[in-house]
Amino acid sequence: MKSLLKIFIPVILLALVMMLLAHFMNREEGYAGGNTLTIYNWGDYIDPSLIKKFEKESGMKVIYQTFDSNEAMMTKIEQGGTTFDVAVPSDYAINKMKQENLLIPLDHKKLPNAKYIDSRFMDLSFDEGNKYSMPYFWGTLGIIYNKKQFPNKDFSTWDALWDADLKNQILLIDGAREVMGIGLNSLGYSLNDTNEAHLDEALRKLKKMTPNVKAIVGDEIKLLMADGEAGVAVTFSGEASEILSANKDLDYVIPKQGSNLWFDNMVIPKTANNVDGAHAFINFMLKPENAAKNVEYVGYSTPNLAAEKLLPKDISSDKRFYPNLDELHNLEVYDNLGKRMLAHYNELFLEFKMYRK
Repeated sequence: MKSLLKIFIPVILLALVMMLLAHFMNREEGYAGGNTLTIYNWGDYIDPSLIKKFEKESGMKVIYQTFDSNEAMMTKIEQGGTTFDVAVPSDYAINKMKQENLLIPLDHKKLPNAKYIDSRFMDLSFDEGNKYSMPYFWGTLGIIYNKKQFPNKDFSTWDALWDADLKNQILLIDGAREVMGIGLNSLGYSLNDTNEAHLDEALRKLKKMTPNVKAIVGDEIKLLMADGEAGVAVTFSGEASEILSANKDLDYVIPKQGSNLWFDNMVIPKTANNVDGAHAFINFMLKPENAAKNVEYVGYSTPNLAAEKLLPKDISSDKRFYPNLDELHNLEVYDNLGKRMLAHYNELFLEFKMYRK
């Protein structure tokens, strides 16, 4: 009996140590407990002081992790293993996550601050009734350009990007939906067009732009444009706002032919461990003073009407980033095109990226 105890006691102790180590590692990887909240968000997409403020007010510890694409975020949540309590996907991704049963319905009784959200940004097609999501930021896709370099040039249409005087001047955002959308909109087609003849036509037109394309990049657009390394870029409004603040020679315009109107919303993934904490955090971010503080740090447009009123006038009255949406009839939200069509968009975009005239 003693010999058996000698064998089993070390085994039991080792098992206990391994359990404690696994618990610690799981917490660091996103396995939230009742007093821990794990948030999955885009990089540099929240004022860090707000996380500290939430921790102080709630008594919870926040673990903050980031992703760089909706697809990467969805894959990690779908695979499981790492638990996230709050995530911030974009519109079409929310629709896809709903279809794949990856989200928990929100308890609106726990979100009283939802009353501050502009009604124009609620009950949208990708989440009718806001059953699964609450607005976080919104914006547009447009053209940023150097006014000194192109003082008399009209960038109010996508067609300007094909002009010969822009040779080797354009930075394009590295996104299939965005770049294919430029081609589609410039031809008068919808951003969500699934007609393969239209998509082929858009690709052919985009290929004619390649002499003007300096690079297809991501976050590098901010530094390159701010430093004057390129004269023109296609990027999101929030990125443009940040770039404009670093270089006063730049301006931003939403093309009249049409463009993307996007929304990033807060959701609770299906595998969340701290659902009550997730509701508390979402409600915290919907509080006007917190939403306004977040705007001043991140630079994107807030859907929070009460928060907008708290912003400095030079921010809230800037029509480039708070446009009158009633006057912009050609803005579209990306639809969830399904796996096959999205793969086709990606194939066409890859062909464009590899094309050299």
